[in-house]
Amino acid sequence: MGVSPHRLRGTVALAAMLAVAGCIPGRDAAPPSSAPPVAGTPEPVRRAPDEEVRTLPAPPPSWEARAVNADARRVTATSYTVTRGDTLRGIAERTGAGSEAIARANGLAPPFTIFPGQQLSIPSGRYHLVRAGQTGIAIARAYGVEWSRVVGANALEEPYILRTGQRVLIPDDALPRSVAERARAFELDIDDILTGGQPAIAENAAPARAVATPRRVLPASAAVAAPAAALRGGFQWPVDGRVTRRFGPGRSGERNDGIKIAVPLETPVLAAADGTVAYAGSDIPSLGGVVILRHGSGLTSVYGHAGQLLVQRGQAVKRGQTIALSGDTGAAERPEVHFELRQGRTPIDPLGRLPRR
Repeated sequence: MGVSPHRLRGTVALAAMLAVAGCIPGRDAAPPSSAPPVAGTPEPVRRAPDEEVRTLPAPPPSWEARAVNADARRVTATSYTVTRGDTLRGIAERTGAGSEAIARANGLAPPFTIFPGQQLSIPSGRYHLVRAGQTGIAIARAYGVEWSRVVGANALEEPYILRTGQRVLIPDDALPRSVAERARAFELDIDDILTGGQPAIAENAAPARAVATPRRVLPASAAVAAPAAALRGGFQWPVDGRVTRRFGPGRSGERNDGIKIAVPLETPVLAAADGTVAYAGSDIPSLGGVVILRHGSGLTSVYGHAGQLLVQRGQAVKRGQTIALSGDTGAAERPEVHFELRQGRTPIDPLGRLPRR
C-alpha cells in the first residue's frame, strides 16, 4: 500500500472553502471497490462563515515536545512498614515503585488511606518517572514497547493524562535495542493518540480549555481538557458520498475500524458533532491526514485520508463545521474519507450511530 512519506507541518486556514494550508501529499487512485453503497439524502452542508485568512505554523505533535530518556528504575519486590506521616506518594518516592502500583498490590481504594504499622507489599518492576510535558507515546517509544501494553500494565483510565512525578510501570520484555531502533520499531495508531497523546501536567494542575479559533494555538506541551458536556443531538454524516467499505473484517481478514466514503477531492469534511480537536496531523501513515475529535461521554470521531486540515489541536468545533478537505492520502484507494467512531478505546460501527439515508 502507498504511504505518504511526509508528516503534516502545513499551515491552517480559517475559511472553510479557502484551501491554503495543511496540504498532505496524496496518491494515485485505484479502481473502485465493489462493496455495497449506502444511499440516501444527507443533511444540508453547513460551513463555517468566511473569516480573514491567516496562516499559522503548526506545532509539532505533543509527543515530540519533550524528550524521554529510558532511565527507568529497577525495583525488587519487598515490604514496607508505614510510619507516622507517611503518604503513598512519599512511599513511592522512597522505594521507586509507582504509588498506583503499590495501591493495586495492597488492595487500597481511593482515598488510599494508610496507617502507622501497616505492612505494604512493594511490587517489583521497572518504573519510569514521568517528567513535565512527557507523553505516553514518547515514553513507549523510548522503551520500544507498545503503549497499549503500558496502559494495561498500569490500569490507566480516562482522561489518560499523566502527572508529573508519577511512576509508570514499563513491561519487562522490551528488546534491548538502541534509541534509534526503538523509535523505528514504534508504530503509532489511533488508540495511542487517544490514550498516550496528552502531555503530563503537575499533580494539582488542570488541563487547558479548548479555544474557539485556530488563531490561538495551544502549545504542544499543554494537555487539553475533554468537553465537559455530554454529547447532544447525535452524529451527522461527515460527507455526502458512497460507502465503499463497511466496519469490521475485510475480504483479506484485515479489520476496518470505521467506514470508507468515496467523495471528490477537496470535498468539505464536516464535524459529525460538537467537540474538541484531540489531534490534527499525518503521523499515522495508513490514514494520511487525520483529525480526531472528542465529544464528551467517552465518544470520539476520526476523519482520515484528508488532503488539507483546517483545524488545530485544542480547538473547539461545532457540528457541521468544516474541519478538513478530503483527499487520497495515506493508503486510500481513491479520494475518500475514513470515518470512525469510538466509545472509550473501542471502535463502534458508525452506521449504527448515523442517521439512516
